[in-house]
Amino acid sequence: MANHKSAEKRARQTIKRTERNRYYRTRLKNITRAVREAAEQNDKNAANEALKIANKSIHSMVSRGFLKKQTASRRVSRLVLLVNKIA
Repeated sequence: MANHKSAEKRARQTIKRTERNRYYRTRLKNITRAVREAAEQNDKNAANEALKIANKSIHSMVSRGFLKKQTASRRVSRLVLLVNKIA
């Protein structure tokens, strides 16, 4: 356990940050999964709606500092390609 005041604060901050990151990581997986599942079922409308939500959410994670800009663009790009493959 931390013995210094600054180390105790760092420990508290780490716990908060870990919980926040876990929330965003789970959210990212869930919104991505929603797009993929809609694409697998060949449901173009549902896939487009899920993609809209995913695009907005992923780019908001960039502004919060959870993802890098290029990483977010790559993820969205792959989802767009997946949705566009639906006949």
